[in-house]
Amino acid sequence: MSDSSSPAIRILVVDDDETVRMALRRMLESAGYEVLDAPNGRVAMNLCRTNPPALMITDIFMPEQEGMETIRVMRREFPDVKLIAVSGQAGGLYLRMAKLLGAQATLEKPLRMETVLGTVRSVLSGEPAADSRDA
Repeated sequence: MSDSSSPAIRILVVDDDETVRMALRRMLESAGYEVLDAPNGRVAMNLCRTNPPALMITDIFMPEQEGMETIRVMRREFPDVKLIAVSGQAGGLYLRMAKLLGAQATLEKPLRMETVLGTVRSVLSGEPAADSRDA
C-alpha cells in the first residue's frame, strides 16, 4: 500500500479475459496500487511506452501477442519492470518457461486474492516470491 504523500505504484494487468482483468484491477486498486490494463501484449507494450509500470502481470495465452513474446519484449525494452506470469491452461510448463525468460514469479489460475497480493508485494520489494505451484 502507498501512503498519501507518495505516488501509487503502477501495475499493468494483461489478460484477454475481461473478467480476470477487472477482478485484478479492483483487487490491486483496493490495495492502493495504480492499475492499467490491456487485453493482449501488443496493447500492453504500447501502454508501457507511454506509462511504464513498476510491475506487469501477464497471462500466457492471449490473441494478438501472447505472454511469452510479451515477456521477451519487456525484458529487452524495459529490463527494470518486474514481471509476474499467469496461466490457467497447461500452466506448469509454460510458467516454467516464463521464469526462464525473466518473470520474477508465476501464478496459476484460478487466482486467489491473498496469493496475488502477497506475490505482488514480494516481487516489488525484490524478495523471492514463492510461485503458486511451489509446494
